[in-house]
Amino acid sequence: MKKIISCVFLALIFLPRYAASADETAKIIPDVVYGHKFGMALTFDVFQPEKPNGAGVLFMVSGGWYSRWTEPQNMLGWFNPLLEEGFTVFCVRHGSSPKFKIPEVVEDVRRSVRFIRLHAQEYGVNPNRLGVWGGSAGGHLSLMLGTTSDQGDPDAKDPILKNTDQVAAVAAYYPPTDIREFVDEKSTYYHRFPALQFEAELADDFSPLLHVTPDDAPTLLIHGDQDKLVPISHSNNIMKKFEEQKVPAELIVIKDAAHGFKGEDQTRASQAVVNWFKKYLLSP
Repeated sequence: MKKIISCVFLALIFLPRYAASADETAKIIPDVVYGHKFGMALTFDVFQPEKPNGAGVLFMVSGGWYSRWTEPQNMLGWFNPLLEEGFTVFCVRHGSSPKFKIPEVVEDVRRSVRFIRLHAQEYGVNPNRLGVWGGSAGGHLSLMLGTTSDQGDPDAKDPILKNTDQVAAVAAYYPPTDIREFVDEKSTYYHRFPALQFEAELADDFSPLLHVTPDDAPTLLIHGDQDKLVPISHSNNIMKKFEEQKVPAELIVIKDAAHGFKGEDQTRASQAVVNWFKKYLLSP
């Protein structure tokens, strides 16, 4: 079990370790509370660039639907490519596996978007220029936001829930897009990842592949063709759906890459993400 958890943690830490800039001028607002559950706080960190461009990117801290806290300063270098282009980054943590399952996790990240939209002015971002990004489970959560957003509940007593959880652009590394087979007790995934241990009849609701519609957010997919954990078929299949529904989308296939990018593959993927958000979050 320890080996599995270690592998999940490594899958989460998939971003390139760019050296922090010499100036390190980004302002960090740590541990912003966007909700509570079971007497605990749901939090995100805010990374504000020296020259903000008015757009924000939510990064889903999730590998195997485990969400772990990391000292914000240690993550500053990972977000430098976005910060250098003026993007404000929100490092979002959700209720973590093994305690919480995918349906609860998805509700958490929905709430994070609603909260940020409600408080957008405080963070210097346009609520209509928010993107979301993640890898593996974080990619799955990003696609859930991109394909299944709602307009909020105008009658909700909680002012946060009155806001939409819609995002304007999505980037996902090697995302699971169809979890129906994973929630079967006969599946090895079911036993390796406790977040998948929920009612099988709900799997359709949490499979982005089944929810692609023409109004989905523009989506960038990046996948290695040698990925054994999340086969590239997951990205290929949802890419076909995006094309059928005429959703602006692109799939970048990294030759010989497995689950998790290294070296030049990391650099290529990270730059593609920056370019995607520049295209879809900064354009009028």
